[in-house]
Amino acid sequence: MGLFKRISRGLLTADASAPKGAAGARAYAIGDIHGRLDLLELLLQRIDADRAARPGKKEFIIFLGDLIDRGPDSAGVVERLRGYRPAGAQVIFLGGNHEEVLLRILAGEKKILASWLKFGGAECLESYGIDAEALRHREEGDAIRLLQAKIPAEHRRFLESFADTFRFGDYLFVHAGIRPGVAIDAQDKSDLRWIREPFLTDAKEHGCVVVHGHTIVDQVEERRNRIGIDTGAYQSGILTALAIEDERRWFLATEAGEGRSLGYVSAAA
Repeated sequence: MGLFKRISRGLLTADASAPKGAAGARAYAIGDIHGRLDLLELLLQRIDADRAARPGKKEFIIFLGDLIDRGPDSAGVVERLRGYRPAGAQVIFLGGNHEEVLLRILAGEKKILASWLKFGGAECLESYGIDAEALRHREEGDAIRLLQAKIPAEHRRFLESFADTFRFGDYLFVHAGIRPGVAIDAQDKSDLRWIREPFLTDAKEHGCVVVHGHTIVDQVEERRNRIGIDTGAYQSGILTALAIEDERRWFLATEAGEGRSLGYVSAAA
């Protein structure tokens, strides 16, 4: 089944009972990029085209975290987005668990570098011109000092500026999810960036629809209480964005290898 058909399944029909975005505004939420600058550029083009076709709203563009690691160009993604200022839109960056780990290492924390290198950090370092294999043979403190010297200070400051959540009408944007049964304003930052269970299988209402990445899905996963949009860009070649306006939502996606976007499908014309 093609991506267009897979993504279009499960879209809500606009009605009075559907969750709604913030009044008079539109939001675009982008899933985990993981160093895929090529896919990011394609998706930003599709968002630009969609914005041009639907003018007149206050717009937000939200990145759900995990800009870095795993894919080939973390440095390029960070550099592209730290100066991203689309006309007429407010950009929101949320921190993911991968940004958290890198920042902890840059702050001098030990005993996590080796694990980070195995789970995408090596690719991140290569994009900054650091030989990850050679780094593995260095004393850990020396390795951390090398990272501190090689990763630009402005990149570090940009990653440190990321928020944890963003509320948009009946929707809450986070990186990983929330702890069920805990008030939104009492959520632990670790859960917001790392949680999977019991969040993923919990069917209770949260008081909002949680839009998240972090957990890879073969197709956009829509539940009554959450929407997962991490379509595994670094390995699948598919980077996905969710758009929300009033009670409507639609998706934009890219597909690697073909150099084209699949455009958008809307819940209501």
